[in-house]
Amino acid sequence: MTDDLKQKIQTKCREMGIPLFGIADVCRWEDPLLNRDMPEAFYPRSIWPETQSVIVIGLPVHLPALETSPSVWYREEYRTINSLLDQYTYRLAEFLNGQGYPSVSVPRDGYGHVSVLVDKPVSFFSHRHAAYLAGLGNFGVNNMLLTPQYGPRVRFGSILTAAPLPGDQVMEGQLCTRCMQCVEQCPVQALSEDDYPDGLTEKATCAGYSQTLEKHYLAPCGVCIKVCPVGEDRAHYHREDTGIYRNRAGAEGCHRAWEHVRRYGAR
Repeated sequence: MTDDLKQKIQTKCREMGIPLFGIADVCRWEDPLLNRDMPEAFYPRSIWPETQSVIVIGLPVHLPALETSPSVWYREEYRTINSLLDQYTYRLAEFLNGQGYPSVSVPRDGYGHVSVLVDKPVSFFSHRHAAYLAGLGNFGVNNMLLTPQYGPRVRFGSILTAAPLPGDQVMEGQLCTRCMQCVEQCPVQALSEDDYPDGLTEKATCAGYSQTLEKHYLAPCGVCIKVCPVGEDRAHYHREDTGIYRNRAGAEGCHRAWEHVRRYGAR
């Protein structure tokens, strides 16, 4: 019965144009080998005790928009994706409620404003950890979840459900190439060369930079996901060479286009 329900959810996702979909059994949050650094207060059952499974969906960030960051173009794409994730997860939760399984969506960004993150740089639930436990990818040096399809250029949304759904296998084999471009090109040196979770982002530093960008209507930053070489989307957009972000030689037209976008729509 739950296998049939999973198929129905996958069909709904395809109908809504959602390319990434995974499920994690709620017990995975309690496995120290899978989730060793998260306090229990952040577990799904701590947030909603009836949770049996967590459904995670992912939507890609289109690389050409991201390449202009920091810019209004990337800012608006980011906000559009967040809005869609909130709508899609709500619709999926309501679908499950209609099937007789109590369910609730989790907001994409669990904070009121980027300024809040300077003093308390965490949200009440981590979508990226949920995506990892649902088999959609694994973590890179940039602390982001990397996927085979889009590298770290994807945002996730989650549904907590009382439905006991079969979980997807956690991904084996590291996607991160340890090229260190994210570390080297971070504008505020908020990343270290250590693998996650030993090397964590200096979240307050990252949030402080985002707050500065927000004053100019340019947040978020996006550099660490822009320069990552992982992801099939790089070949799709003919961007296998990530050196173009540092060097104008051979990419003059791209740089002129990015600079044009950055001149407009922000302070």
